Amino acid sequence: MRALKNIWYMAAWDKEIPPGRLFHRTLVERPVVFFRDHEGSVRAIGDRCPHRFAPLHMGELVGDAVQCRYHGLRFGSDGQCVHNPHGNGAIPKAAKVPSYPVYERYGAVWIWFGDPALADPAKLPVFPLLDPEKYAAGQGYLKAKAHYELESDNIMDLSHIEFLHPLFATEAVRRGKIETVQEGDAVWSKRFITNDHLPSFLEEIFGLEPGTAVDRWLDCKWQAPALIELYSGATQTGRPREEGSDVPSIHFFTPETAKTTHYFYAMCCPRSAGPMAQEIAQQQTDAVRGPFETEDLPVVEAQQEMIGDADFMSLNPVLLPTDAGAGRARRVLARMIAEEEKQLNPAK
Repeated sequence: MRALKNIWYMAAWDKEIPPGRLFHRTLVERPVVFFRDHEGSVRAIGDRCPHRFAPLHMGELVGDAVQCRYHGLRFGSDGQCVHNPHGNGAIPKAAKVPSYPVYERYGAVWIWFGDPALADPAKLPVFPLLDPEKYAAGQGYLKAKAHYELESDNIMDLSHIEFLHPLFATEAVRRGKIETVQEGDAVWSKRFITNDHLPSFLEEIFGLEPGTAVDRWLDCKWQAPALIELYSGATQTGRPREEGSDVPSIHFFTPETAKTTHYFYAMCCPRSAGPMAQEIAQQQTDAVRGPFETEDLPVVEAQQEMIGDADFMSLNPVLLPTDAGAGRARRVLARMIAEEEKQLNPAK
């Protein structure tokens, strides 16, 4: 699949990779096995043994090496075979698997599939919502049978919430003022809704009295490859935004294959909420799983089935004003991929 290589992809939440155990996941069409070394640092190597191609994650961690369950070859964190229990123990030169740079930040594990020399942690975007000193963040995960850009589109164009999520929206959403702003390679899709009356679920979330008329905002910030921060909030109609309440969240998408995606999400609660902030954040994260899983996913996955193997834009999709943010993000990503491909293959 066409995808950026020299960029950080979210691979897992940190809690998914406990000490002493192997964890595996296919990311951007690469099977990867993760483990923590004796110092607790995450390591990532290719998951396919070069001997008979058994999955290494079926084996076990022996010291700082992964032992293949099939014939006992062991591979270190650099991907090189470090132990051959057969014959005189000589290690074939070809007995190695890929090794990938990884980095832990924001309660997540990030992986780099491009040139290892370019894997600078400073290239990971700053996400204020995942700053542990400012916010507590829940941890949620879903697997989607759809291309990761379809998932990104779903968050960048929230006009769908009126129709898919009656728990989250009213028809006032369609009246919202829409604004698309690009800052470098980051794209904002903003929606401001005035004089809305929220469903009771949201009134409770925002701490509003029942029946309160509100002005509401839904601001999404997209950064490549598909990392979205969603700032959702409301204030009494006519009052400054600063007087209102925010319920922000993050939605990070990492391709598994051209038709499947890892969806990492988190509701974020300000630390100012006190010692219950982490519990509140996780409760809210758990609460939104139902709508994501039973309302968003079936539609997005059905989209993918209808699209099949075709390129999305080759089908000439009808464009609406609400598509501006998602469309801009798609164009930015396409340009970045084309520029990288040209750098990697100048002859082409």
